[in-house]
Amino acid sequence: MGEALQEHPGAVLLPRSCCRPRGAASSHAELAACKMTLTTSTSTPAPSVAQAFFCLLLCIPWGSSCPPSCRCTERAGAKAVLCSSQHLEEIPKDIPRDVVFLKLDANSITRIPSNAFRHLSHLEEIDLSRNAIEKIDRAAFRGVAAGLRSLDLSGNRIRSIPKEALLALKAKLRLANNPWHCECALQELLWEARLDPDSVRDITCHTAPRQEYVGKPLLQVLDAGANFCSVRQRTTDVAVFVTMFGWFAMVIGYVVCYVRHNREGSCGHRDQLGTRPGAQARAESTSTAL
Repeated sequence: MGEALQEHPGAVLLPRSCCRPRGAASSHAELAACKMTLTTSTSTPAPSVAQAFFCLLLCIPWGSSCPPSCRCTERAGAKAVLCSSQHLEEIPKDIPRDVVFLKLDANSITRIPSNAFRHLSHLEEIDLSRNAIEKIDRAAFRGVAAGLRSLDLSGNRIRSIPKEALLALKAKLRLANNPWHCECALQELLWEARLDPDSVRDITCHTAPRQEYVGKPLLQVLDAGANFCSVRQRTTDVAVFVTMFGWFAMVIGYVVCYVRHNREGSCGHRDQLGTRPGAQARAESTSTAL
């Protein structure tokens, strides 16, 4: 359309950078140049101005706006949104839908809520390292589990995490340098998730059921024979045993009370029969005969 305008006599001339396909990222300088070209052409007939304005509307990437605190660029032909060190306290809501690489590192994000990235179907890499993340919801990465290749959560404040949030991912995970509480869920995550081999040894027990494990790498603790899941299993077994014993004691107590109640009832019935007048008369005649 831009070429047609340039061939039309008296038409407004637009830079070729204005006529990129919709969805492409145009710089603010290019858009400003387009607007300046329109405003400075005062002698142009009205139909040509309308056509040029329509072309400008087609060129503006309405569906690919960049968050105000981020920078949008391209890496290997794919869109990258860079929001590093911007003092963000939550994940931006207006991230372009066609983003492939998302960097949110070195901010102040404290939580990853459910469906935080659900609308970003092309997302392959997320960098959330060096934040203040403490809580990750079970459905935090719903919608991106199939395509995500890399997820960096290192250097946060994560003590525990629902294993359902990460086991569905096929991405390579980095979980190092967090104040982990060593428990069964973390152990299962270590065995089942795709962890980055270079960062596994930096997953350290900040707290643990036994003091001797504190401060040691989780992999070293497990290699030494510890099994946090067996501890939970024993605790569950004890709880089941106590519950069953309680029910058994309740049944025995009910049976004992029932027997005592029936025995007391039969004794009371005999006492009532013994106090009747006929029974007293027979008792007196028996004593007189004697």
